[in-house]
Amino acid sequence: MSAPDGPLDPRGVRFAAIVTTVVLALVLLSGSGWLALAQTLVFALGAFAGMRFTPYGVLYRLVVAPRLGPPAEREPAAPVRFSQLVGFVFAAVGTVGYLAGLPVLGIVAIAFALAAAFLNAAFGYCLGCEMYGLLARARA
Repeated sequence: MSAPDGPLDPRGVRFAAIVTTVVLALVLLSGSGWLALAQTLVFALGAFAGMRFTPYGVLYRLVVAPRLGPPAEREPAAPVRFSQLVGFVFAAVGTVGYLAGLPVLGIVAIAFALAAAFLNAAFGYCLGCEMYGLLARARA
């Protein structure tokens, strides 16, 4: 991964989770491997380049954030980037499934990614961030 992002506005992270939830639901409804590929690329940008480079992050910064006050708190970027990596893996598997004519693989992998995105969008619970914390404690 490249240089880490600075602390993140948790509202931006949640906004990205909401958009991701919508996109992944559309993938499941349409069965579109190309839309799954687009979301996979968004996850890749977040995981490997940083959240500030994702289209959802840019949209939040340019359109949504100026209409809000400053965030009350910020959260570290590393757990969020790890969650983007996990999303990337599931979305990549789902994309391969859809584009290779294995729709069950696509559906299952995208459904897992959708469940994680929905937990963050609806409840502010970042499953990948929790996994990051567990792995960090296991390493220590």
